[in-house]
Amino acid sequence: MVPQISITDSIYYVGVNDRTKDLFESLWPLPYGVSYNSYLIVDEKITLVDTVDICYSEQFFRQIERVIGDKPIDYLIVNHMEPDHSGSIGMLKRRYPNMQVVGNKKTFSMLKSYYPDITTDLVTVAEGDTIDTGHHKLTFVMAPMVHWPEVMFTYDSTDKVLFSADAFGTFGTLDGHIIDSELDLEHFYEEMYRYYACIVGKYGSFVQKALQKFQELNLPIDKVCSTHGPIWTNFGFERAYAIYDQLSRYATEKGAVVLYGSMYGNTTVMADTIARGLGAAGIKNVVCHDVSRTNPSYILRDLFRYRAFIVGSPTYSNEIYMPILNILNMIRLREVKDHICAVFGSCTWAGQAVRKIVPIMEELKWEIVGEPLEQMGAPEEADLKKAFELGQAVAQRLNELYQE
Repeated sequence: MVPQISITDSIYYVGVNDRTKDLFESLWPLPYGVSYNSYLIVDEKITLVDTVDICYSEQFFRQIERVIGDKPIDYLIVNHMEPDHSGSIGMLKRRYPNMQVVGNKKTFSMLKSYYPDITTDLVTVAEGDTIDTGHHKLTFVMAPMVHWPEVMFTYDSTDKVLFSADAFGTFGTLDGHIIDSELDLEHFYEEMYRYYACIVGKYGSFVQKALQKFQELNLPIDKVCSTHGPIWTNFGFERAYAIYDQLSRYATEKGAVVLYGSMYGNTTVMADTIARGLGAAGIKNVVCHDVSRTNPSYILRDLFRYRAFIVGSPTYSNEIYMPILNILNMIRLREVKDHICAVFGSCTWAGQAVRKIVPIMEELKWEIVGEPLEQMGAPEEADLKKAFELGQAVAQRLNELYQE
């Protein structure tokens, strides 16, 4: 018989892997898939922590039954109501009609909007409240806006396990193993940058509040169980925590993102020349993205990671090139802070893009380095010289910032 997937002697993993979804939230590519993590605490009262996407509900139910057979589930703890974690609640409640659903006030306002027929057996908890399941004692910690308003963490003081909702989550399926020490973590850490930038990015101040609370409570923790990605232990959690801390403080590494759009190749030439200017001045981390060929998630990932952002756009119908405007709006939505930037572009007969990008940079309160650069037609030697010098100017400012 295939053994159940255990985290401790009485906590079991009943999550699923999704390798069929191409786009998370219909936006973000999943080259390594994604896991939806759910956890079953087997005690005098059986407790399930979060569910999975409804597409995998049957597989999910079979995994639960393999652990508990025909025993009932007494409690369902809803740490997060986003449908990839709450999608199976309705079907689960029909299977276990006496199951009590545990959440906070904001949880149940959302639950009503998704499952209006679930009106009984609701247990409302607040900060510091506890539930005893027999041997286990579960305490609830509110973590609003990480990254929805109803989010909470559940701490099991018996096995020293923190169920952290989406916090410390990452893209990527759990292949063969679920514990961090048994996995090759490098691609999970890389995907964590992208997951944070795309999913959590707007709410850095709230993540910082949650991390501060995490430190103040000073709970003894052996394992951190997120709703996506590996089960974290002392083996890998320090780095995962550091990534979330870095990104939520908008603390960046020394490097530059050169983002450009180009219809006929002229803006591309300028972008490459700017990148060479950065490299010639000693900047090693230089990432160039063609906005028409790179999914925004990778651009956002690198933007959250590196301090400098250099954006170039051709003028299109007297406006910013539409894919560039789209990514700029994503950046505005996330309220990304504390960057330096430069602006360049090209046109043939009416330059507008550069002029319209500058106010967006000013709105973000980013420091603009150098004079915005716009060239007409194919770049000549004088244009290339200016582009190279713009790259060097950004590099000089980066060197100053990382010497301070």
